[in-house]
Amino acid sequence: MSGGSGGFRCNRKLTLAMSGGFIILLIALTVGLYVGLSGSNDVTENEETPAFSIDHQANTFLLNGKPFRYVAGSFHYFRALPEAWRNRLRTMRAAGLNALDTYVEWSLHNPHDGEYNWEGIADLVKFLEIAQEEDFYIVLRPGPYICAERDNGGLPHWLFTKYPDIKVRTNDPRYIAEVSKWYAELMPRLKHLLIGNGGKIIMVQVENEYAAYYACDHDYLNWLRDETDKYVENKALLFTVDIPNERMHCGKIDNVFATTDFGIDRIHEIDQIWKYLRSVQPTGPLVNSEFYPGWLTHWQEMNQRRDPQEVASALKTILSYNASVNLYMFFGGTNFGFTAGANYDLDGSIGYTADITSYDYDAVMDEAGGVTKKYELVKQVIGEVLELPSIVLNPAKRLAYGKVELTPTMELLSAEGRAALAKGAPVKSAKPKSFEEMDQYSGLLLYETPLPSLDLDPTLLQVEDLRDRAHVFVDQQLVGTLSREARIYALPLSKGWGSTLQLLVENQGRINYDRANDTKGIFGKVTLQLHNGGALPLEDWTTTAYPLEAITIENWRQKLPENAALDSSIAKQRLLRSGPILYTGSFQVTEVGDTYLNPAGWGKGVAYVNGFNLGRYWPLGGPQITLYVPNELLKVGSNSLVLIEYQRCNKTTNGPELPAVQFDAVAQLDGESSEAQKSSY
Repeated sequence: MSGGSGGFRCNRKLTLAMSGGFIILLIALTVGLYVGLSGSNDVTENEETPAFSIDHQANTFLLNGKPFRYVAGSFHYFRALPEAWRNRLRTMRAAGLNALDTYVEWSLHNPHDGEYNWEGIADLVKFLEIAQEEDFYIVLRPGPYICAERDNGGLPHWLFTKYPDIKVRTNDPRYIAEVSKWYAELMPRLKHLLIGNGGKIIMVQVENEYAAYYACDHDYLNWLRDETDKYVENKALLFTVDIPNERMHCGKIDNVFATTDFGIDRIHEIDQIWKYLRSVQPTGPLVNSEFYPGWLTHWQEMNQRRDPQEVASALKTILSYNASVNLYMFFGGTNFGFTAGANYDLDGSIGYTADITSYDYDAVMDEAGGVTKKYELVKQVIGEVLELPSIVLNPAKRLAYGKVELTPTMELLSAEGRAALAKGAPVKSAKPKSFEEMDQYSGLLLYETPLPSLDLDPTLLQVEDLRDRAHVFVDQQLVGTLSREARIYALPLSKGWGSTLQLLVENQGRINYDRANDTKGIFGKVTLQLHNGGALPLEDWTTTAYPLEAITIENWRQKLPENAALDSSIAKQRLLRSGPILYTGSFQVTEVGDTYLNPAGWGKGVAYVNGFNLGRYWPLGGPQITLYVPNELLKVGSNSLVLIEYQRCNKTTNGPELPAVQFDAVAQLDGESSEAQKSSY
């Protein structure tokens, strides 16, 4: 589910004995057949043997001519702050891993058409150079689609702004052109890091679990192989990853090395899994490119856990086949901001489900980069096949900063809120504009239209296609909530409630797996029920964009007058009947450490600390309660906090006290101490 497929070009030097024409011909025919089956290219007598290659007779990797096996761990640079990268990598290396596996996220580096970002959390080259310094070989997975439980599977939203009907992950010329432009920006930056150029990138992926995608477009796969190899230039091996089943052939690419992925739930059928792999890759080393020591979690379901002893036992079984393996995830981290994706059950039994902010994943390390019981057991297994380095770890302290009172400061839908946080002028159109049409990555869109005289009392409001969640207001008074997750697309309106209908739509995360297009907003018709049983379409919409970008929120906060606060009648609200409210506060830090923002008692919203978007919180939905606050965000002295609360605050009385949150020393990802649960297996 986490994604991944790619390709490898196997090159090896062949020496043919020149002893008789018949023998030469026979050997040539045999080698030709063998090469065709193995998906490899030959190295001619005049070519240099690659630093990293495959011995198809011994079924092993070769590193500088010697047999090599890797035990890797996944860590995505975009799920931890740059200041934490070295610490996380060093903790991974201390467990005995000799390779790092990471995706490259197109949407992070190319947030808008023609705009590129290579700084801060997007400084990919710095991350990979640190990994090299920490003695890792690198398995690079540039996608361009990555899944990874990230918004849109890492594909930029603006692709659908620019080409509304684009067919991504196919041979669509528009998609091909955009990937080509993206790779021209990305790949030259990585050239010096390839193993053949003196770096430590040994493998580069082509596409990602493509056999699970509906298209099965080999023209596209072959083009992507060649486009990738144009930059790799045989200085690293190309590879694919696919789920082990009968569809693996859809992801197999000629001259690209195939691998597979599976977790502890399929370890009992490991021999069959290797048979699936051998059906598309007859020779070469066995590789599980995504062995799952944990699993992803969605809002409003139980947090996913995997038993540490079972994980260690399954890893030992995989290694007993002399296989190489990558633990996905070894360190999961956090989906900061609006980067978490979503999934959709194609058979319709579950439907749309959004991923939580935490990417703890019940991985080998926890969300804050700490070691767990699972870490210790996995380390023991790795130590049986690889030498364990002597590394002293220096984990950050985890501190509780206590209660922080918050002042209700501004209503989002007020004139002040629109002036401060709305992006650009409102757009008028016959139909509601989508997030993509507004060139908006995430946040909220406000749709407003005149409400005609109602034919019935009550009248049913129906939204044909909502993505994903809408608070419904009449004259800025809340009348209900619609939800794609809950499959609630209609609610009653009564006569006399007002003259303006307002739908505040939240993007909860674009689908990241096996879906070609998950554009956001309101689609199809918005109608009112008529007396005769028909429906009246509502038109003439005004769309207002609220991207809720961290820089906008911080600029607003810094300009606030001292003692800014809402009218007391609004401030006393527990249920936010006139729309979302921005709450502000500050807390003192005398010693910096990791901490967890605990919004228990609040409803649903987004949190910002010192101008950084921590991500979505939703304690009413669960299972995640707390948001991880990295120590790297904090400073000694005063630190700022802003909550944009959509539904309700945790104020329980009408007294003068302010609503509040807690900063705890312990995470709560499933209603109890997550560290306690991890260590209790």
